[in-house]
Amino acid sequence: MAINITPENSAFLFIDVQEKLVNMLVKNKCVKKAEILARTAKILGIKTILTEQYPQGLGSTVAPVKYSVSDNAKFFEKTAFNALTEEGVAEAVGNVKNVFIFGIETHICVYQSAIALLEKGYNVFVVKDACASRETDEFKAGINLMEKEGAKIITTEMVVFEMLKSSKHPNFKEIQALIK
Repeated sequence: MAINITPENSAFLFIDVQEKLVNMLVKNKCVKKAEILARTAKILGIKTILTEQYPQGLGSTVAPVKYSVSDNAKFFEKTAFNALTEEGVAEAVGNVKNVFIFGIETHICVYQSAIALLEKGYNVFVVKDACASRETDEFKAGINLMEKEGAKIITTEMVVFEMLKSSKHPNFKEIQALIK
């Protein structure tokens, strides 16, 4: 079954791409991918929601992401692992059909939030290369379980080109430059 994906019926949910969490990662490829997604969302006008787990202790969203999102992006502080249990997050996601979720840590906050989105009936897409965990086994377990529960596992480039649909899209060259 094909899923209709457009910037208008989709939202990007950034989970805890924060300073101290990023510094604990072996590699932070997820920051570069999250930045590409932030810039894509800004260019195409995709609804953008960002969470920050206990920012007083873990810092704020990393600068490359924070300064790439649109002025309309909504930031939420949280202490719960499932972002949707925090006041305002579910409302911010709203009535879109598709939610693209990614961030840190894959097996905790991304996982719990993805499962909650699935339970609410959203089409959930986990952007694998924009996710990270401190441990490889934890990352793999989180991705595998989300997929078994019904989330679709995709990559940043898949998202970007699915949103564009064609090289004739007016923003094609601008967005293509982000991934080169």
